[in-house]
Amino acid sequence: MDGVNDSRPLVLVHGLWDTPHLFRRLVRRLEQYQISLLVPHLPHRLGAVPLTTLARQLDQCIAARWGDQEIDLLGFSMGGVISRVWLQDFGGFRRCRRFISVGSPQQGTLTAQWIPRWLFAGLADMKRGSPLLNHLNADLTALQRVECVSFFCRWDLMVVPGWQAVLPMGTQEEVPVLSHQQLMAHPLSLEILMKTILKD
Repeated sequence: MDGVNDSRPLVLVHGLWDTPHLFRRLVRRLEQYQISLLVPHLPHRLGAVPLTTLARQLDQCIAARWGDQEIDLLGFSMGGVISRVWLQDFGGFRRCRRFISVGSPQQGTLTAQWIPRWLFAGLADMKRGSPLLNHLNADLTALQRVECVSFFCRWDLMVVPGWQAVLPMGTQEEVPVLSHQQLMAHPLSLEILMKTILKD
């Protein structure tokens, strides 16, 4: 994998019911490359914390580590929506070159449709047609300044329908795996992600 940029840090944002441990296989593959990593833990209390609150925590983590230095960003599952809120609502687009969304309900997911917001605000943010997603989709100006890449699993049972787990712009690629978790665990998926991360 040629053309690695060893000066731009990478932030990895985990999703629902996950911790930074989720990225252990990817991090091991990245160890041979000189890429500074930030893998923050964003406690979501089983989906009770609003995604905007988690995006604010992400903003604080990035600012404390790198200030205004340009970064790349990868968000998995709910972490992809948190990352997108950071980009669009917290000015993250000004210091992000590439945003990689992996199996993320950028258009919402039917699995969250009947969840009450008063109980699980973060989960409710991922409903199809939620106020948060409608807000993000209403103005895509910020995303237009970032290289956006989306990966999805057609048979995803966490983000339903799986083929809509993509950003409204940028490149989109189906990963030939059979489940949501395999997007971050299967060797084929990891190879695809590595090529995108290491691309100039």
